Amino acid sequence: MDRRLALEGVENFRDFGGYPTAGGRRLKSRRLYRSASHGRATESDLTAIAALEIAVVVDLRRKQERERDPSRRHFGFAAEVIDNDIGEEEEDSWIAHVSRSDLSEASFRAYMFGYYKEAPFNARMVDLYARYFDVLARIEGPVLIHCAAGKDRTGILAALTHHLAGVHRDDMMADYLLTNDEERIARRLPQMIEYIAEIAGREPPAAAVRVGMGVDAAYLETALAAMDERFGGVETYLAKALGVDSARRAAIEARLLD
Repeated sequence: MDRRLALEGVENFRDFGGYPTAGGRRLKSRRLYRSASHGRATESDLTAIAALEIAVVVDLRRKQERERDPSRRHFGFAAEVIDNDIGEEEEDSWIAHVSRSDLSEASFRAYMFGYYKEAPFNARMVDLYARYFDVLARIEGPVLIHCAAGKDRTGILAALTHHLAGVHRDDMMADYLLTNDEERIARRLPQMIEYIAEIAGREPPAAAVRVGMGVDAAYLETALAAMDERFGGVETYLAKALGVDSARRAAIEARLLD
């Protein structure tokens, strides 16, 4: 199955359905999409996205990110958009890292481990993740989740969806690691170096920026282990933190599983 939708200005766009699940069922294709931000979408991109007939867009970005890079929408766009402004008074951890670290590969990797350990419990993310699962239980059309790069906030939420649906952990991880598209990283690398240099006041090493642009299986494992530690398991995290009770789970399974 070719999961990627090749777009010109929207990166990391792909279908994260279609995987086999426990009990011999399968997560439906063309119901679950994930991507990076849509601020640089071309007219051709908008036409391709319109054809997907997306019913709900879950924008996981902070308010400042949405204002800095507003999403472009196709003509006739009528999808429900879910976002929030919770915690806007808090410092952006990515900006803080770039501003204060030594910009080494080790510093970027340490930042990523720290982020994944805390992100599932951040009040803003808990609200967005919970509202996403509510949508999965009540909306019939396709759902798109995205953040700025479509890899971390989006990656955790896609993995939680896979876990709930009974997708094997190997397939969950393989889907997460599809973000490590060398062609994409090489194409975007000069822009990311320039962006980080503007914030930090000095140019970062390309190798360090590559760490920041990619994902590692150990990052996602860190998030899942943190859920185990704080809630006694991902199942309990889904139920107690995100409100995915038995009724909501049954509704999601009925909608998304063949």
